[in-house]
Amino acid sequence: MTTQKGHIAWYLWPFAALWKLLAIIVEMTGRFVAMVLGFVLILAGGLVSLTIVGALVGIPLAIIGLLLVLRGIF
Repeated sequence: MTTQKGHIAWYLWPFAALWKLLAIIVEMTGRFVAMVLGFVLILAGGLVSLTIVGALVGIPLAIIGLLLVLRGIF
């Protein structure tokens, strides 16, 4: 008995469609959470870096936030 990759039997199609829909929802939710967390880190990094001593922590924090936002977009 051989199996073909990507071929779904007609009677299993509704379950496969539901599974793909759930996968898309989870992926988009993860991207949204990454972007929100990135914006929060950028804001926190900007606020912390208002002082000279805080800039040592704030600038890397803002950079990490920017990278998270970019990861959420692309």
